Amino acid sequence: MKIALAQINPTIGDFTGNADKILACAAQARDRGAELAVFPELSLSGYPPRDLLERADFIEAGQASLKRLMAEVRGIAVLCGLAEPNPASEGKPLFNSALLVSEGRVLGRACKKLLPTYDVFDESRYFAPGLHQPPTLFRGQRLGITICEDAWNDKEIFPRPLYHADPVGQLAAEGVNLILNLSASVFHAGKNLFRRRMLGAISSKYRVPLIFVNQVGGNDSLLFDGCSAAFGPGGELLAQAAAFGEDMVLLDTESRSGEVRPLPGDETEEILQALVMGTRDYMVKCGFHQAIVGLSGGIDSALVLAVAVRALGREQVGAVFMPSRYTSAENYEDTARLCRSLGVELETIPIDGIYAALLAAVNPELGEAPPGVAEQNLQARARGTILMGLSNRRGALVLSTGNKSELAVGYCTLYGDMNGGLAVIADVPKTVVYALARRLNEGGETIPERILTKAPSAELKADQRDQDDLPPYDTLDAILKDYIEEGRSVPELIARGHAPEVVRDVVARVHRNEYKRQQAAPCLKVTSKAFGEGRRYPLAQGWRP
Repeated sequence: MKIALAQINPTIGDFTGNADKILACAAQARDRGAELAVFPELSLSGYPPRDLLERADFIEAGQASLKRLMAEVRGIAVLCGLAEPNPASEGKPLFNSALLVSEGRVLGRACKKLLPTYDVFDESRYFAPGLHQPPTLFRGQRLGITICEDAWNDKEIFPRPLYHADPVGQLAAEGVNLILNLSASVFHAGKNLFRRRMLGAISSKYRVPLIFVNQVGGNDSLLFDGCSAAFGPGGELLAQAAAFGEDMVLLDTESRSGEVRPLPGDETEEILQALVMGTRDYMVKCGFHQAIVGLSGGIDSALVLAVAVRALGREQVGAVFMPSRYTSAENYEDTARLCRSLGVELETIPIDGIYAALLAAVNPELGEAPPGVAEQNLQARARGTILMGLSNRRGALVLSTGNKSELAVGYCTLYGDMNGGLAVIADVPKTVVYALARRLNEGGETIPERILTKAPSAELKADQRDQDDLPPYDTLDAILKDYIEEGRSVPELIARGHAPEVVRDVVARVHRNEYKRQQAAPCLKVTSKAFGEGRRYPLAQGWRP
């Protein structure tokens, strides 16, 4: 049997557009000789629909789209995902379902059994766990249909399984010719390598081919890398779809041959492609056509501008430089050179007059002394106000430029440099910001070299440097990764060789600045633990590590 792995980028709630994609891919697959086209989890609605699932009219629209598919799919079978009503009189009202449809009929159905409730997932809020269903018979084959998390509970892979059941193992025990897994597997750097090893190990363990079809695209903060794949009974890779783009690859189960696309070569390239895709999808799916980036002459804003140009095209990106009395001549030059390199028009709006007016308005509380935190924040807020004013006037989305390291320790200003509709690099540590900039420059200078080599500075007072107030970024990022992503304690961090006073200061800042992060723009998730919905800490609390 020839099977198409149909990796699509759905828009949440766009049932018409998503059904159009499914029908177009199914027709293309049929014309290429496929008998079955497999689509991602909840492919008709897009994933995750969140509280839209609580609306009866949303569920009814999904059912109408299913009827359309059943009426229009001809000459091929389609396996796709949909939220369906639970007919039982108790429990959650919906199932996360996969339906096999063709020629006006539902040929098979499976409901997701393992419902994740960790990190960014909250599926038990909406769905009832599905009951076990035996293999589905199709074209003489016994298909074991599973949905995403159903495959993530093998006791040989996970030392502490989260669930009692193992849906894949149960299906394999009943005898299947093929395991199918419809997924919406959220991206973070390095995850695809682990996922491929895991899926290959499962197919090898049960000596059964396995097909994994993943959603691709950005939905709010969450990014989906695609990378759909098929594995042979020995765990060998048989087919591989592209990363970070819609794709369809064919697998011939008889000859065990399929199409294999190249993937990003390392995590730096993965993150770069993820940021470009996520920025584009957030803009397009929210209905924006233009972006604005406030430039400082530093590396963070330079990287965000470069990502925006890749995502949207230079004609759709505006750059605004807002110098003050503290802005160095180097930053004037580097900003102009960056915009020339990217082909972006640069608009310069000095803020000294606005800053002076704000200082006068709040006197005598703020005087003419060297600027402390309050005066520095006034400068940042003047810039933020200008950017939001331009956004309102032009209907363009402001892309904020703060990185994860700054956001973690509060080295940022509410209603100032945190202003914006999307925080493009807020899950990218400062050290990775430099790695991404160097990657962009491998084909020729995109970001001026001096931006990569000069000492980073907020330039909110004379001769200011980030390291006047922060540890070196390689030290800071190592502590933040261990504390935020790995969950290590203060004693563990100290035991790893970090100075006790530095560890305690960094950890205290992380907790002290939770209130800022909860008011920040959504950020594109590229690490295993991003700030936002996947990290839920109380603001009013007395725990001090």
